Amino acid sequence: MTTTTIQAVKGTRDFYPEQMAFRNWLYAKVRETSRRFGYQEWEAPILERFELYAAKSGEELVNEQSFVLTDRGGDRLVLRPELTPSLARLIAQQQATLTLPARWFSYGPFWRYERPQRGRTREFFQWNIDLLGAETPAADGEIVSIAAAFLQSLGLTADEVVIRLNSRRLMERKLVEIGVGADRRVEVFRLIDRRDRMPADKWTAWALDIGLSAGQIDALRDLLANAGLWLESDELRTVFATAEAFGLADYLLYDAGIVRGLEYYTGPVFEAFDRAGRFRAILGGGRYDNLVADVGGERITGVGFAMGDVIIELILERAGKRPNLPVSPSDVLVTLFDAELYPQTVTLAARLRAAGLNVEQFLEPDRLGKQFRYADRQGIPFVAILGPDEVQTGQIALKNLVTGDQQTYPLDEAIQQLRAGARGPRQSDT
Repeated sequence: MTTTTIQAVKGTRDFYPEQMAFRNWLYAKVRETSRRFGYQEWEAPILERFELYAAKSGEELVNEQSFVLTDRGGDRLVLRPELTPSLARLIAQQQATLTLPARWFSYGPFWRYERPQRGRTREFFQWNIDLLGAETPAADGEIVSIAAAFLQSLGLTADEVVIRLNSRRLMERKLVEIGVGADRRVEVFRLIDRRDRMPADKWTAWALDIGLSAGQIDALRDLLANAGLWLESDELRTVFATAEAFGLADYLLYDAGIVRGLEYYTGPVFEAFDRAGRFRAILGGGRYDNLVADVGGERITGVGFAMGDVIIELILERAGKRPNLPVSPSDVLVTLFDAELYPQTVTLAARLRAAGLNVEQFLEPDRLGKQFRYADRQGIPFVAILGPDEVQTGQIALKNLVTGDQQTYPLDEAIQQLRAGARGPRQSDT
């Protein structure tokens, strides 16, 4: 009788050591960039109350894209589809004691009830970074520049990726000028947000369905084609000037079609893409000045963005810039010459670990060549050999699998050699 292997839940991912190495590498890059700009790490629960998202993120996100469940007490809960409402809740709870401006970042798992496909999963890891309590558009400039600096740190150039930005405030003003009032603003923003994802005839039909006249549709098209519209916005001027001062302006491009789908944005908004347009957005965000007040706190301005881990990995692979990362954390493999030397081998491994090295040891005696091949496949740069001759002389033979060199050292000198090798580059790091 055969049994069927239980499969992972649809839309989730298994992280074997190779995939985990990339996930940890990306997280390290996120932390490095965030901390370089002075941001503090925080976290929120995976489960949040349904009402936190229902009124703050828009009906589509909650009703169509979220995992909603009811606990045994009858409360409706949501597996978090994004983090900004949780951030607003945390800020509101401790508002009286916070030192502003607050610079916070987080990296963790999220869930959306998507249709799984290349570049889109139901479970994903996401970087969130936010600056709260700064009215000045210089805050928007800092956040956008952090996004550009991060992409640059991955080796992606301004010829390969671009951050497209706009201002909701600017677009609201221009919509009023063409006769679109506040009662239809949300629908029109949703229309603009989906323009590039719909056939032109269906987009026009949708515009007519929500009450736009033919003249207003033509005026809206003219707005979306106006590459110099940003010059009418002081806040966008500041964003571009800030990026210029950081030396990152080449990554920025004005795009009147960027409005972001979530309803809480109030000012500049932006999304990053690969220049070739092969993939969905890498990251996206903007200013949200009312969200903290919406969850029961006093008004605090906020600006931030979120980046998932799926698209950025695909872009790095496409660009040939995904790092070839070592899977094993070990600096050295201690080989086992024969069963009689097992106690001495364990003692050697313990001495090396006490010296601060990551050590793996072979547990069964086997041919040294086989043990060397094992270490090489695992990406372990050194093997330590303790045979009868080494025991008799009180020394250790070290073989460098990167260079092929093998030499014999006293224990203290061997430790120095291993420490130097552990700090140096590995063949599999490049």
